[in-house]
Amino acid sequence: MTHTLSQTSLVPYIVTWSGEQHIKRRLIRGKRGIAFADELPHDRDSGGALWHRCALRRGQGRPRLGVVHPQRQRCVMRSLLCQVCAGPADSDERGVLYLTEDHRGDWPDWPERLMTTHPQLCLPCAAKAVRYCPHLLSGHVALRSTASEICAVHGRRYYPGPLLPFPGDKEIVQYDDPAIGWVLAWQLVRSLSGCTIVDLDAELAAATP
Repeated sequence: MTHTLSQTSLVPYIVTWSGEQHIKRRLIRGKRGIAFADELPHDRDSGGALWHRCALRRGQGRPRLGVVHPQRQRCVMRSLLCQVCAGPADSDERGVLYLTEDHRGDWPDWPERLMTTHPQLCLPCAAKAVRYCPHLLSGHVALRSTASEICAVHGRRYYPGPLLPFPGDKEIVQYDDPAIGWVLAWQLVRSLSGCTIVDLDAELAAATP
């Protein structure tokens, strides 16, 4: 089943659809970690991370809510686009808008230096996200960040085996870590600084004509 454009637009841009099959590739040991046996230049980013591949068939089948499409997440995270509509993320003098789980007890000046896989949003899509996004329903924080950088990837860590690499847990590995060559990346990670927690309802009210 292929959905119409209006139906597709109701589903976040970074969500994987059931028609977007994972592209299975044979993993081998390379010079600096894992590699695909038939690796192509676009399989690896400029930081040395090898990327998982999915078919690009957005709108085909059913949306797999909660399953992020690696190439689309990478695209919006790099370009500071909204994760839901893929338009420009909301930004003002306090920075770019993000939504994240509420972990204010994790460290004293949280969310400063927060590392997140959740891309930025525009205001209209942020209003929808807090109502429908499963990972935000148990508590969320809206924040703005004046400075951020791509610093890491989230993916499956692999280890050397006697013949082939073997998989470990999923984890965040920073680009300056030598282990970056041993990760099959699924999502980019941004580190946020210059953070201000904001009231999303007040932001929406102020934006309403």
